[in-house]
Amino acid sequence: MLSNFLKNISILKKFLFINLITFIVIGSFTIVYLKTIKPNLINKKTSNHIKIISNTTDHLKRLKINFTEDEIRKFLFSTRFLFQNLDRVVIFDKNFNLVGDTDTLDLDPRAFSKRLEVVEMDIIKKKTKFSESNQKTLKKKSTSLSNIITDYSKSSDFGKPFTFTEETYDQFLLITIKNVNDGEKNIGYLALSENANDIKAAIEERKNFIIRTAIVVTIVVLIFSYVLNRYFLKPIKNLVNYTNIVKGETKEKINIEFIKNRKDELGILSNSLDEMTNELNKRITTAENFSTDLVHEIRNPLASLKSASEIIAETDNKEQRDKLINIVSHDVERIERLITDYSQMLKDEAAISSEKMKKLDLMTITQSVVDDFNGIYNQKRGISIKLKSNGSKKLFILGIENRIEQILANLLENSISFSKDNQDIHVELYKDEKETINLKVVDEGEGFKEKDTTKIFKRFYSNRPEKFGEHSGLGLNIVKNLVELHSGKISASNNSDKKGAKIEISFPAV
Repeated sequence: MLSNFLKNISILKKFLFINLITFIVIGSFTIVYLKTIKPNLINKKTSNHIKIISNTTDHLKRLKINFTEDEIRKFLFSTRFLFQNLDRVVIFDKNFNLVGDTDTLDLDPRAFSKRLEVVEMDIIKKKTKFSESNQKTLKKKSTSLSNIITDYSKSSDFGKPFTFTEETYDQFLLITIKNVNDGEKNIGYLALSENANDIKAAIEERKNFIIRTAIVVTIVVLIFSYVLNRYFLKPIKNLVNYTNIVKGETKEKINIEFIKNRKDELGILSNSLDEMTNELNKRITTAENFSTDLVHEIRNPLASLKSASEIIAETDNKEQRDKLINIVSHDVERIERLITDYSQMLKDEAAISSEKMKKLDLMTITQSVVDDFNGIYNQKRGISIKLKSNGSKKLFILGIENRIEQILANLLENSISFSKDNQDIHVELYKDEKETINLKVVDEGEGFKEKDTTKIFKRFYSNRPEKFGEHSGLGLNIVKNLVELHSGKISASNNSDKKGAKIEISFPAV
């Protein structure tokens, strides 16, 4: 039940609830502690009172003191050492008449008429307690000591020490009474009174300490709750709302820029979340645009296929039929190439997200790709691919090896497709003064017809070359995306001195 409740409330409420439970538990122990400390402190003093009463009783019996005013007065004078630390000793005879009072040793007759106002009584719950009926009898608003002793003599606990407290605004007295027995009968009563303000002070000190501690802890918890809510929970809630906006569950606008500016873990998380969201939106937009472009590109060869197939069915001219069959074959090849490249592009994008970049030697990779292409096209078409560098043997970049190979392969395939047999393709690789590694692929083909060569990197660029059926229109776009993935730049231009095109790529060196 409790676990389900905690699961369904916010972190702040969980924090406050746990602190409330902690306060309740600590508060309960504190109340129990405060209730037990007072009787414990009183009981220590009561034990001392009982010892004094016992010693006094022994002296009275040994000296055979009669409970008369003269003998008791002399006894109190001679045994003052017994009553150290006590404020007052009162002695009554068996008829509850006052026969001795240490307050009268100064011969002040007013001490004999002094009354004790019992404001509060704490019955010690050991050998010193009265029965419940006797406790009710003693709890009166104004009771003299002689009346208390009278009630004590009638109680069932008669013969045992009885301790009670008298508390005023400036005094806390601890009083213990007990009867005196000569072995056969009761001969009188002793009442010891001690100023126990130290008990009151100790209890008040503990109460004040606990109250101050509780106030400080409460303030600390409230401050911590405020800080937790303002600087942690609110930003987290904003991030949750932001993710809901991304998922399209709400149209509320959330600004997380102030969270992104933070330098702590929440700032890092919000930046990562924002980058991930932007990348996701970018991928979604790219996929949508690409799908639209792909549909558009397939529609043209499909229309051509439809027209050609309809004419083939109606014509008997062999020459025209062969021409139409070539058109059909060309369009089928075009569609197949589009679908194949599109499928490969999707696979590449999925793979790139899981691949990790590492330090690569671009010279070694380029040499390997050039050798592979020379082995194929040198014998097949007499095309020679020549690699030259400025003498650097090691040119390191940070990248993904198979993607770098894919960039080089696409560029070389593109150059070869627009080159005539027995022509040369030059691949240049060098590091410039800005510590940038440059890669150039230069062919001797017809070059670009476009004045703005940036257009050639767009998907399905519309200015088709004659051999467009051999290409999907995605090759240079894929190259551009892979170059940018490696923090590089790519550009295209025509050779100034002779025919041919030139693709230049620059990578940051490691």
